[in-house]
Amino acid sequence: MIRIENLTKTFGRKTVVDNLSFNVERGEVLGFLGPNGAGKSTTMRMITGFLPPTAGRVSVGGHYVVSDPIAAKRLIGYLPESAASYGDMTVHGFLMFVAELRGIDGDARKRAVNRVVDLCFLDSVLYQSIDTLSKGYRHRTCLAQALIHDPDVLIMDEPTDGLDPNQKHEVRNLIREMGKTKAVVFSTHILEEVDAACTRAIIIDRGRIVANGTPEELKAMSEAAGAVTLAVRATDAALLAERLGALPLVARCEAVAGAGPAAVRAYPKDKAAAPLLAAAVIELAEREHWRIEQLRTEEGQLDEVFRRLTLPDTVKK
Repeated sequence: MIRIENLTKTFGRKTVVDNLSFNVERGEVLGFLGPNGAGKSTTMRMITGFLPPTAGRVSVGGHYVVSDPIAAKRLIGYLPESAASYGDMTVHGFLMFVAELRGIDGDARKRAVNRVVDLCFLDSVLYQSIDTLSKGYRHRTCLAQALIHDPDVLIMDEPTDGLDPNQKHEVRNLIREMGKTKAVVFSTHILEEVDAACTRAIIIDRGRIVANGTPEELKAMSEAAGAVTLAVRATDAALLAERLGALPLVARCEAVAGAGPAAVRAYPKDKAAAPLLAAAVIELAEREHWRIEQLRTEEGQLDEVFRRLTLPDTVKK
């Protein structure tokens, strides 16, 4: 549904988006991750045709956004960052107006408005003017306008920005549900949203893609992925680390604060060793007659992967 080929955007001498290429299929929810200033919003604006690329091209549903913009934009629902609206309009009036702009007439317009009002939980504020709404309800109203024509492609820039925890939960559920039948791309710097809503995620840093995969694949890139944490009763932590560190599959060990009086995390020598490490630790514990309080295999930490890929080299050092 979305094909991005060698997309580049420069402002003067500064390259903000640098030769990006990726596809998004129907039925995918793609999280577009990156630190502030990484090029996420600029990429969104080029996908939706609000900003022309310096080089490369974008097609939506087989229509190139630059050469066939009307056909491409008919397929897109767009929620920009800090989405604008008409403050003196009521929520109902604004949504009716947007539906008219989208060419939805008569009873179909009323049905379209009623559908997005239900989807975005706007019943209680339907006849309030937009400038009297809380930030969360204004954001929901702008999300509703992006959905008014039931688009095949949904592009959202920070869709949970300004929402309280309950509202974030509702929006994430809505994104997951829409992702079953649409191609959805949303940018965020909130890592928990990857697990909550995404089937795939791209991490972008300084305009370039530095990682692309499912949430599980990205977490598997973590140093902690496959590590085994062991807490043992009535055993010295130094002795525990020494015994675990002697296992052939273990690269190194470290103490784990707060997990018990003697708690150590053993890291596998390589990813091939990770599936076997827990069994080796259990076998050692049985030989040593340790009384295990806790034993778990770590799945990996997305925030560690994100920091490693996006922090400047000077900070990493």
